[in-house]
Amino acid sequence: MHLTLPNVLTLSRVAVIPLFVALFFLETTTGQWIACGVFALAAITDFFDGYIARARGQLSAFGKFLDPVADKLLIASALLMMVGFGQIAELAIIPAVIILCREIMVSGLREYLAGLSIGLPVSRLAKWKTTIQMIAIGILIVGNAAHPAIPESVPVRLIGEAGLWIAAVITIITGYDYLRAGLRHMDPPSAADS
Repeated sequence: MHLTLPNVLTLSRVAVIPLFVALFFLETTTGQWIACGVFALAAITDFFDGYIARARGQLSAFGKFLDPVADKLLIASALLMMVGFGQIAELAIIPAVIILCREIMVSGLREYLAGLSIGLPVSRLAKWKTTIQMIAIGILIVGNAAHPAIPESVPVRLIGEAGLWIAAVITIITGYDYLRAGLRHMDPPSAADS
């Protein structure tokens, strides 16, 4: 593993998860803002690690493996903590479940296809999905109903939940696209192939 700047940025996204999780236990407005800031910085590294890797010609197998894993760990940690602390409740739990299920399905599909030496590149729509869900999660972190960090006159929670639903719809679309692409490699060989 080469510790290039892009790989360090990706690793930092994983490294901040314990701090991010711990901030939820403060249950204060200050804790929410710091958690949102930590999450935002981690989310920004998702753009810069890939951009810098391409610009400097530092693309690596390790980076290609770790980047989507780091995204999934950060997103899953945030969604689980927000559900646990009631920041995502009632019907808004549905898009969170959709997002988590899709991430697990795509990870399993990528692992299966890797055994066949077949890559599953990230689509442009999937990148938009990641961006929208990261923005929605950031908004929901400071939109906690118990300790709102923003005045109640601003419909922060509604905006965050709407973003989560939009991300869930895109998640279903991209999940279906990935599954359809992967299923082509799962058909049993025909008699003519053997």
